[in-house]
Amino acid sequence: MTSTKIIKIDYQNIKENYIKQAAQVLASGGLVIIPTETVYGIAANMLNKKAVDKLYEIKQRPKNKPFSLHVDKKEKIEDFVSPVTPATYRIIDRFWPGPLTLVLKAKDKTSIGIRMPNDEIALAIIAAAGVPVICPSANISGKPAPVNFQDAIKDLDGLVDLAVDAGRTKLGVESSVVDLTVEPLRILREGLLKKGEIERVAWKKTVLFVCTGNSCRSVMAKALLEKKLKEKNRLDIEVLSRGIMMSGGLSATSATREVLKKEGIDVSAHRSEGITASIIKRSDIILVMEKIHEEKVLELVPQAKNRVFLLKEFAKIDDKTMDIPDPIGRSEEFYQMTFDVIKEAVERIMQII
Repeated sequence: MTSTKIIKIDYQNIKENYIKQAAQVLASGGLVIIPTETVYGIAANMLNKKAVDKLYEIKQRPKNKPFSLHVDKKEKIEDFVSPVTPATYRIIDRFWPGPLTLVLKAKDKTSIGIRMPNDEIALAIIAAAGVPVICPSANISGKPAPVNFQDAIKDLDGLVDLAVDAGRTKLGVESSVVDLTVEPLRILREGLLKKGEIERVAWKKTVLFVCTGNSCRSVMAKALLEKKLKEKNRLDIEVLSRGIMMSGGLSATSATREVLKKEGIDVSAHRSEGITASIIKRSDIILVMEKIHEEKVLELVPQAKNRVFLLKEFAKIDDKTMDIPDPIGRSEEFYQMTFDVIKEAVERIMQII
C-alpha cells in the first residue's frame, strides 16, 4: 500500500502552491485530509461518485447517512437549499464561518447538512477546488474525531491521496448540528455552540423599515416600534431601518428628531445605512414607505415578494395612494402628519407581530 503524500502548511505562511495542489487533487476525484477549526476532515468532490463511494468505504459508514457539505462563502447555501428562510440567514450571519452545521431542505426536497468552517486553509482549498466539497471527520466511524494531524493520518495513511498537516485544530471540538427542517428546530449534536445560544438567534424575528435616505420616515417607524416593544417587554423582535440610497452615515433630520422628541424618543445617535440583499434576506417582514422602495427591495431579492408590504396598508386611512410621501424639505406640520400616519400603522403592526 502506497503511503499518503503529506504537505505541511503553516497558518502564518500559507503557500499558494500547496493550496492549489490540494485543490487539484480534490477536484479531480482524490480524497484529501484537511484541517478545520473543529477537527480534521476528509474532503471529497461531492459530484464525483467514485470519490464519494470510496469515502463511504474508508469511513465504514452506511450509505443512508449522507455527508455534510462545506462551503467557502455564505451565499453558496443558495446553490443547494430552497427556500432559505429568514431564520436561516440570521443564523448564518451570526455563526458562520464557525462550528455550526445546519441541516436544511435541499432543492431536490431531501435534507442536506451544510457548514462554513472558520479555517483559512480549509476555506482556501474549497474555494480553489471549485467543486462542492463534502468533508466528514477524518476517522473511522465510531472512533474519536481527530483534533491533531497525527491522529488523523494514523488510520488513513495510504487510504487517501493527500493529507494537509497544519498541527492541532484551533477549537478541538466537533461542530454543533442543528436541524432546521423541523419546527421548532432540533439540536442533533451540541458542540461548542450551545442550544440556547442558537435558539435565541433563530427565534428572534426581524422587522425592517425602508425609505429613501434612512433619515426620516424609516427612522420614525423604527424608533416608535422599538419603544412599543420595550413597553411590552418584547425581546423577541429585532427592528432595523435602511434606505434605498446607498450613502450612509447621515443623522436623522432635525425635524425627525423634534417629532420623536415629543414622544420621548431620542434618535440623536442614529446614522443612516443603505439597504443590502443580506439585510432583506434575514428580515421576516419588510415595511416600505413607497412603491419605489418595494421595487428596489425586489430588485435586490426577488424571493422576498411575500414579505414586503407598504406600511400605509396598515393605517386606517382612506386615501388614493398607499405611499407615505417623503417629508424632506417640507414643513414641520408635514413632518407631523407623516409621523401620525406612521404611528397609526405601527400600532397596528404591534397587534400582529
